[in-house]
Amino acid sequence: MNILFYCPFKFDLKNTRNKSLGGIETLNIELCKELSKYNFKIYLATICKKTIKKYGLTNIPINYLSKKKNSFNFDIIVSSNEPNIFSQFKKSKKILWMHNPLNIEKSIREKKILSILLNKITAVFVSKYLMDRTSTFYLFYKKKVFPNFLFNNFLLKKINTKRQPIFIWSVQRLKGLDRVIELWIKNINLNNKNARLYIFGINSYNYHISKKNLNKYNIFFFGRVSKDQLRSIYNKSLAMICLGYDETFCLNALEANSCGLPIITFGKTALKNYSISNYNSIIAKNFTDLENKIFYLLSLSKHKKDKLIKNSFNHSKKFRLNIISKLWIKLFKNI
Repeated sequence: MNILFYCPFKFDLKNTRNKSLGGIETLNIELCKELSKYNFKIYLATICKKTIKKYGLTNIPINYLSKKKNSFNFDIIVSSNEPNIFSQFKKSKKILWMHNPLNIEKSIREKKILSILLNKITAVFVSKYLMDRTSTFYLFYKKKVFPNFLFNNFLLKKINTKRQPIFIWSVQRLKGLDRVIELWIKNINLNNKNARLYIFGINSYNYHISKKNLNKYNIFFFGRVSKDQLRSIYNKSLAMICLGYDETFCLNALEANSCGLPIITFGKTALKNYSISNYNSIIAKNFTDLENKIFYLLSLSKHKKDKLIKNSFNHSKKFRLNIISKLWIKLFKNI
């Protein structure tokens, strides 16, 4: 069976360990690598310069694919967020892998609507939240929910239970961060000089106190780092702050759980279904309550901390690639 994964981003199989590689790109690479172990011939189309064969799959440039489309015969095409590719391959089965919302106005403006309406498309959503948020106007042939999965560099065999009072912010969006920094300066640091806030993924941030001066309140910015570096820091930290304002899945939360980090969250958007209160997550009602939850975690006995760490780790096991890939394989065989 020939399967094309269409991922219209600028990357190739040679830069798979690049720390700037996004979640959608990495999801495509990891799933393609896993599926290539089975009886599938996997192609990955990306914005790249030349064809690369690696990990048992073939990475082809999107421009080359468009020019030589008559030379290819795909049984199935899986496209990340981009339906227009389907109109070029009429005979192929079509799966739209939905990572982000696609509203009607945007699909019309970006000229995607006709391809969606004129092709028999199975939509695979990364969360029930995203599926429920997507307009029924699109008239997808079938709808499936396949959650995202852990990348191999987050598959830990043993969890460290010796934790430091480090709290992680790794969402690459600013909403709510200023409020977290404010409560950290005014109350957390004032009452606990050992507690630290590590902020990843954000290089540019305007706050009335400079990054350098924030260090005296134990607030540190790290920018974008590699997955290996994140895993190392997660594995010695106490919790991740992930408010959940606009998450369609939240890979950050899953990766944190895999390292034994519980999530402190408002339980909004996709995190509403992912988070289990006092198991893999601590649910806060508002920013005042968020502060209370941070102090709560800092005051926990070792026994209760260890239990929260182990529960978080066990929750992440449900999202391992060897489990999620079976959902894809079943879909390919039944589509």
